[in-house]
Amino acid sequence: MKFRHLLFKPCLDKHHLAKPQRLILAITIAASVALGACAKKPEAPVEQVSAERNVDFNFNWQFSLDDSAEFSKVDFDSSHWRTLRLPHDWSIEADFDKELDGATAYLPGGIGWYRKSFVLDKNKISYLYFDGIYNNSEIWLNGEKIGGRINGYTPFYYEISQYLKPAGQTNVLAIRVDRSRYIDSRWYPGSGIYRDVQLIQTDLMHIPPWGTYVKTPTATSELGELEIDVSIANKYPQSHKIELKTSVLDAEGNTVASTSTEATLSSRSANTLRQHIQVSQPSLWSPDNPALYTARTEIYAQKKLIDSYDTRFGFRHIRYDANEGFFLNGVNTPIKGVNLHHDAGALGAAVPDDVWRRRLEKLKRAGTNALRMAHNPSSVNLLRLADEMGFLVQSEIFDEWDNPKDKRLNQWERHDDYISRGYADWFQQEAESDLKLAVKRDRNHPSVVMWSIGNEIEWTYPRYKEATGYFDMNASGNYFYNPPFISPEEIRKRFFDSPEGPYVLANTAKKLSKWVKEVDNTRPVTANLILPSVSHLSGYTDALDIIGYSYRRVIYDYGHKLYPGKMIMGTENVPQWHEWKAVEDRDFIPGTFLWTGIDYLGESHNAWPRKAVTSGLLDTAGFDNPSFHMFKSLWNDEPHIYISSQTEEKSLYREQDGSVVEKEPGKWAERVWIWQDVNRHWNYQDGEKVIVEVLSNCEAVELFLNERSLGVQKLADNDDRELKWALDYEAGTLRAKGLGDCASEDKIRTAGSATDVELSSDKSSLAFDNYEVAHIVAQLKDADGNKVSHQELPLKLSLSDNLELLGADNGDTTTMQRYQSPELSSDQGQALFVIRRTAAGPASVKVTAGKLKAAKLTLN
Repeated sequence: MKFRHLLFKPCLDKHHLAKPQRLILAITIAASVALGACAKKPEAPVEQVSAERNVDFNFNWQFSLDDSAEFSKVDFDSSHWRTLRLPHDWSIEADFDKELDGATAYLPGGIGWYRKSFVLDKNKISYLYFDGIYNNSEIWLNGEKIGGRINGYTPFYYEISQYLKPAGQTNVLAIRVDRSRYIDSRWYPGSGIYRDVQLIQTDLMHIPPWGTYVKTPTATSELGELEIDVSIANKYPQSHKIELKTSVLDAEGNTVASTSTEATLSSRSANTLRQHIQVSQPSLWSPDNPALYTARTEIYAQKKLIDSYDTRFGFRHIRYDANEGFFLNGVNTPIKGVNLHHDAGALGAAVPDDVWRRRLEKLKRAGTNALRMAHNPSSVNLLRLADEMGFLVQSEIFDEWDNPKDKRLNQWERHDDYISRGYADWFQQEAESDLKLAVKRDRNHPSVVMWSIGNEIEWTYPRYKEATGYFDMNASGNYFYNPPFISPEEIRKRFFDSPEGPYVLANTAKKLSKWVKEVDNTRPVTANLILPSVSHLSGYTDALDIIGYSYRRVIYDYGHKLYPGKMIMGTENVPQWHEWKAVEDRDFIPGTFLWTGIDYLGESHNAWPRKAVTSGLLDTAGFDNPSFHMFKSLWNDEPHIYISSQTEEKSLYREQDGSVVEKEPGKWAERVWIWQDVNRHWNYQDGEKVIVEVLSNCEAVELFLNERSLGVQKLADNDDRELKWALDYEAGTLRAKGLGDCASEDKIRTAGSATDVELSSDKSSLAFDNYEVAHIVAQLKDADGNKVSHQELPLKLSLSDNLELLGADNGDTTTMQRYQSPELSSDQGQALFVIRRTAAGPASVKVTAGKLKAAKLTLN
């Protein structure tokens, strides 16, 4: 953090600062007093709000990481608090602390308050919308408590008209967020108002938030039928005759069809009107062609437009077949999916759209066409990107139901302390509301193709684990890779002969599925089953339309044979070739969701200094992991080759009689989450035995060292789908080339010591709109311009005064440097800095690496 920023800190709140900053702060306070820096008392910002229907309410908030009942009062003076913009995650701003817990990434929780003062131009019907507050929020407006949510992922809104001051007077909004239970999750959840806030202002006759429900019962290349239910609220004290007009607009804004309906609404009533529209030759939505339309619904009274509401949607048709798989618009479409948690490494849970866009673009290049939002509702912005970019989405609602999971150790609960109590404590009272709010918000997104009501729930209920037979004293073999050891009849007997406990999983599942279909009946309901051999018999799967298997690809055939009526698919699987092979070999398995698309924070109990899970196709900085290239070769027709290497001593392979073989034969079929340790460089000791691994979709690849052929390897000869050569190390250039019509090649070169830092940006210009961000990548280079991946150097970022650092990351999950620090070491020769513009004018970025010459970059 720059000293120029700290000069203002005495007038702000010290509680959000880490300990080292507080020391600097104390010194600065003394200097400021001497200089009279705070002689003029700061004033809390007051925002003048326009009369627009939808107002961005993310700006001019004040924040304090402290707690007092006084903070909710209108006359409380918060002028000394920190002023910030939303979304905001206070936990990610802190230092990592070994005394905390790796389940939530060794970052703290706490209790924080947000306040905002605003003045409205006109008195209208007003709603306050929150896309997510983590968690246990309480909301006050002008000193009156108006609500709040326990669940940190639930989107919600309140009509606030009755609490507002007359137009022209100042309103005060105060929000308390209690995340004192800082191990209330099995992964990093973030803290605070970490998603968008919006103020919605309407006429007394209006369409309320989420007031439309779009269905496309017919979606073919010849005809698209639109059925739209429109909720209308009449808050006038008298009845009104209205005209409801809906127009369908294409991506260019052209009207392609429309309809209108006349109706009379009685006073102070709410009504739902249904309209039907036909569109000729619509462009169908799919991952390859994410064509979007807008339904613009307008309310007219006496021919005057009084409200307008836009609903974005897509024409698409989905079908699930238990024997043939998943069909989109009549085409059999393999689901090439990944799981995503909602954090983005250095950005925590408050993730700018540009950060998600960069990550999704990379996953798209790997061939990914589907996302499972694990294990709770995502932000609406992420779903909008999925709509635009073409991703099929499994939207998941809950990770816990009636009984809690152990946040530190996963599975059934073995800790029961205040700091680890989570959503299960409130599930009975909150579940229906939370589920219906999430489904209602998201049911118009064409990307959403299924709802998941739960993740690996069976662990938390009695009877399930014991009935499997996998955990008996005499059971042998690996749970992941063995069919059940006992018969279905024995599983059934064990299950129903044991006590059921206070809650019955199957009954809860049926209730949740029913609630989903009360809000949306156009999509199937699924769940991620960790013990499906029992769940098929217990009544659990009776509540589901699609049966999701979690790490149980070994029983795909077992499940399909014994329970043939419903489609089975992989909803959580390891990112290894054997998982996709199981899909390719079976027409009745439509696809899978790999765990995970991107490395994520948390789930690292007692793993210090590891703060994240490293199973992603991308790391926490969004850089490629080797598994990315395996699936790029599996999920794309475009030729692809990727070289990695490792010493024979560390490799999973060894040389034997001129060939390369596994040290443990056949183990490739049992590899799990983490990819083997390999290097993306060509720097070893002369003569050292090295194993070269090549990932490719070319049928045959030839390897060259310094243009000397080392022979050809064929995919057909390698069950593990990894082409391998053993050689004595020699400096130079290693090149792999596809043969035949597979025109692709890859090369790595021996690099010298780093002499330069190269900076690159995903943007040549950076707008001053408070939302756009740029990703700056620093890469070490040698004197010949080769990437240096075998040497690490400390990097230091300097920014012009009109730029700010949002987060710095190198992808190494054992780097415990605070994410907002401008100093960190490279990893594999590279690092990422995410920045945002704070003012207009020329903007510059500078990075130094030890004694190397500084690298500079200018953004327009």
